[in-house]
Amino acid sequence: MSQKTARQGWMATLARASRTEIETLLGDPPDHEVLKAPETGTVMVEGRAGGAGRRFNLGEATVTRCVVRLSTGRMGFSYALGRDGRKARLAALLDARLQDEAEGGLHEGVAALAAQQAAARNLASRKAAATKVDFFTLVRGS
Repeated sequence: MSQKTARQGWMATLARASRTEIETLLGDPPDHEVLKAPETGTVMVEGRAGGAGRRFNLGEATVTRCVVRLSTGRMGFSYALGRDGRKARLAALLDARLQDEAEGGLHEGVAALAAQQAAARNLASRKAAATKVDFFTLVRGS
């Protein structure tokens, strides 16, 4: 399995974030041009039996994507589950700004958001594990 790049990491974090969290991180939107307005479509979601088994089509999910270009020429992209076009546009703006190394404060904000998301996943996992039941069968001699 390959290592995630920094950009893949923040793109994943932004995709999981709420619109409010993205608005808080971004602040006032920078000057930009919308190259591909937010558009909604569907993607096929695949699952794996047992998490590692054969792939199967689980169903479709609604996704919104957007592409923007800042006045500096830097381009930003986003894909977000659901139909929230504003979230997709703001996430694309954040992607473009995060590509600039000078945006250290933004990088720290996204890292804090990623840590918050990881903690929430960990808590949900621990709650689920607490309800786990192990079944076993005793073989009786005849």
